[in-house]
Amino acid sequence: MKIITFNVNGIRAATRKGFWDWFAKQDADILCMQELKAHEHQIPEEAKPGGYHHYYHFAGKPGYSGVALYSRHKPDAVQIGLGAADPDTDWSDMDAEGRYIQADFGNLSVISVYFPSGSSSEARQTVKYSFLDRFLPFITRLKNEGREIILCGDVNIAHNNIDLKNWRGNQKNSGFLPAERAWMDRLLDDAGFVDVFRTLYPEKEQYSWWSNRGRAREKNVGWRIDYHICTPDIATSIQKISVFTGAWYSDHAPVTAVFGDEVSNLAVSSDSYND
Repeated sequence: MKIITFNVNGIRAATRKGFWDWFAKQDADILCMQELKAHEHQIPEEAKPGGYHHYYHFAGKPGYSGVALYSRHKPDAVQIGLGAADPDTDWSDMDAEGRYIQADFGNLSVISVYFPSGSSSEARQTVKYSFLDRFLPFITRLKNEGREIILCGDVNIAHNNIDLKNWRGNQKNSGFLPAERAWMDRLLDDAGFVDVFRTLYPEKEQYSWWSNRGRAREKNVGWRIDYHICTPDIATSIQKISVFTGAWYSDHAPVTAVFGDEVSNLAVSSDSYND
C-alpha cells in the first residue's frame, strides 16, 4: 500500500505547478493533502483524478487551511472533522478551520491532519497548545480501542535536532519549542506511536518544508514536519519512505510511504476495499 502525504500550500497553486501530472505516475493507493486554501467550488477539475474517491474538510475562512483525502478504494466510513471522530470533546474551533479527515478500511484508520501553526502570534501558539492537549488523548484512545492507525500530515513540529537544519537558532521558535517537542515525546514514547521515517532512517538529515526566504530551498535549510505516524504493528510493515524534491509544487515536498501486504490485509474485512 502506497500512501502519500503532502501540504500543497494551496491546491490551485499546486495544480498550476503540475502536481497532478506527477501524482498520475505514482500509482498511490491514498493521498492525504493539507492546506487546500480553497472551498469546494474552487477545486480544479485536474484535482479530481479518475479512479479515486475524494473527501474534503474545508475551512470556513476563504483561502485558509483545509484537508483532503483521496482513496483508490472506497472506505467503510469517513469522519469529516474532529467533532465527528471525537464527539465527546469540543472541537468546534478546529473544525471551523478544516483540519481532519479519517477514513476507515476494516480495522485500519488513515488520517489526513493539519496541525495548527503558532508562528504568527502568541495567540495562535496558544491555539496550537490547546489542539495538542485535546488531540493526544483522542488519538491515544483510538489506538487503545484496537484500531490500527496511519496518521499523515503536517504536524508543524520538528521533533529532534536532526529534523531541522538550524536547530540551535530555532529553540525559541514555534515548531521547535521545548513543550512541542515534549508533546512529540509523549506521542511516540508514552502513547506508543511510531514515526516510520525515523524507523527506516534514524540518522538521515531529510527535510519536508523550506522557507521561501533566504534561498532556504537552494541551501537545503529546512524542517521535517510532515509525517507518517503509525501504530506499532503498522510500523513493522514499512518498506520504503521518500521525500520528492525533483520538482516544487509547494513550499513542502510530498512524502511517500510504502507499506507491506500486512497493511492491505487489515482492510480485507472491508467489503468495499476491493471495489
